[in-house]
Amino acid sequence: MRVPLLDLSEQYSSLAEPIRQRLDEVLASQRFILGPNVTKFEGAIAKFTGAGHAIGVSSGTDALLVVLMAMGIGPGDAVLTTPYSFFATAGCVARVGARPLFVDIDPATYHISPARLTDFLQNQCERRDGQTIHRATGQILRAIVPVHLFGLCCDMNAIDGIAREHGLAVIEDAAQAIGAEILFQSRVTQAGTMGLYGCFSFYPSKNLGAAGDAGLVTCQDEALAARIRAFREHGMEPRYYHHLIGGNFRIDEIQAAILDVKLPHLSGWSAARRAAADFYREEFTRAGLTGAVELPAEPYRGQVPSHHIYHQYVIRTSRRDALRDHLQKKSVGTAIYYPVGLHEQECFSYLGYGRGDLPETERAAAQTLALPIFPEITRAAQTYVVDSIAEFLR
Repeated sequence: MRVPLLDLSEQYSSLAEPIRQRLDEVLASQRFILGPNVTKFEGAIAKFTGAGHAIGVSSGTDALLVVLMAMGIGPGDAVLTTPYSFFATAGCVARVGARPLFVDIDPATYHISPARLTDFLQNQCERRDGQTIHRATGQILRAIVPVHLFGLCCDMNAIDGIAREHGLAVIEDAAQAIGAEILFQSRVTQAGTMGLYGCFSFYPSKNLGAAGDAGLVTCQDEALAARIRAFREHGMEPRYYHHLIGGNFRIDEIQAAILDVKLPHLSGWSAARRAAADFYREEFTRAGLTGAVELPAEPYRGQVPSHHIYHQYVIRTSRRDALRDHLQKKSVGTAIYYPVGLHEQECFSYLGYGRGDLPETERAAAQTLALPIFPEITRAAQTYVVDSIAEFLR
């Protein structure tokens, strides 16, 4: 049996007609940039997430970049984030001239660890003149960027409390977690709506995927939203008057139209992914593998409905690489997210991190493996995946 890591064909076939209709309407209108489809989608996604404002942008990377630019973060500043994430999380910090400072992850959730975050701020930073200063570099800490990795929200109650104590903004990287929920300040709250800004990606493989690159910024404050809207159009407001230096970060009408067709189906797709994750857990238990393979953590199960959206289903084993080779021979698609911690990437060598500095990140990079998961995956395919793993591990 062949089991791909991701198969989008069935999703598209079920929505082909309405998607093509919307695309034909866009083509007939010849309105391609920031038109009615963008406005409609932004309103729908703001309502879906519970955000006060949603601003469509050109990619998830550009969502992070435009937020950092709009906040005026740059040379002399530092931003705390996780070393276990897609490159853009730290890459955008470096692109604006600020310094990424990495804090190790929790070994169960793979998220930035609140305990290590507290330790870092207490032992490597100090408060001076109302600012938090990184002692080693003298740079001003401006923000924390937690990443809701693999479809699970970070411990935002702890992170929010830490940020408030140290005068730091929270920028949520929710690229992998649209629709994921947590009890935040005793209320059911979605990823991307708890910080100053939320940043989303609609890369085609995401749970809500475009037909190319697209992204989104969410926030609750009208003034902050207006600033992002200006920055996504070269800082232009009104037309041809530039009070700011922004960039070309606009989402286009075609992507907005496709996403608007897909959005009403997102909650159902996420529920189907959770059902698939539940079945994986049952199958791993049936096969007697729960001691040999570490399954994804579910810290919010029973607290909120959408406790996880399973953008990826990531297991952990010390024999990861050999298992992946075995699964490839069995025609099972897998992926490694992420084989090298950001602190060990060559382009960040100037930051001075060395092997062993962030051990939980390094361990996760060597042991984690993503298995096939998508709303339409069959139970027979999942059983085949687990049986193939059992065949290797026994």
